[in-house]
Amino acid sequence: MTTVGLIGSGNIGGTVARLAVAAGYDVVLSNSRGPQTLKELVDELGPKASAATSAEAAAAGDLVVVSVPLRAYLDVPAEPLAGKTVLDTNNYYPQRDGNLPELDAGSTTSSELLQRHLAASKVVKVFNNIYFEHLRALARPSGATDRSALAIAGDDAGAKGETTAFLDRIGYDTVDAGALADGWRFQPGTPAYGFVYAGGLENFWESPGVPFEGSALRTKLADAQR
Repeated sequence: MTTVGLIGSGNIGGTVARLAVAAGYDVVLSNSRGPQTLKELVDELGPKASAATSAEAAAAGDLVVVSVPLRAYLDVPAEPLAGKTVLDTNNYYPQRDGNLPELDAGSTTSSELLQRHLAASKVVKVFNNIYFEHLRALARPSGATDRSALAIAGDDAGAKGETTAFLDRIGYDTVDAGALADGWRFQPGTPAYGFVYAGGLENFWESPGVPFEGSALRTKLADAQR
């Protein structure tokens, strides 16, 4: 079984860990506060979960999820992630992260910034456009008629294939949105962000989650404007 490392184990990271364990993966969790602060989550997840430092989680994972605030992306340990597929869940929120001129100008994307930092890794953008409670609630087995799809973007075909296989095992179909430079198509403020998994409800966090399939997601991605 593949081991999934998690750098950041908050709402999205913790939810991905829960889905991964349910699908049979081992997970190694980390956060910025230290392994001891993850005891409750590790106890909940059971024997397939353990806690470590960020560097240790990066080294242990065959597949690694980075789910930290964008302002902290330069703190992600690069060396132990060399050669690995890295799933980037991030979004740019200036009110949280401060203003980043390149992103404000639209000359690059948040995942391209992470890829620049992790030059020897293969970054795939995913999990950034869905509310964490919907991510947990909408997972379905392969072949289910009400299975939802998630968008991915990346520059490495092999990494995108690995990500697609992982999503399938944890309960989701995949829509390939293109290269990392196309990741803006499902970032905050676009038609594919948040609301689609809430039936269009404006306060999407109030929805229990509504399945959203691949062809509809492709339409939303195509409708995005920059």
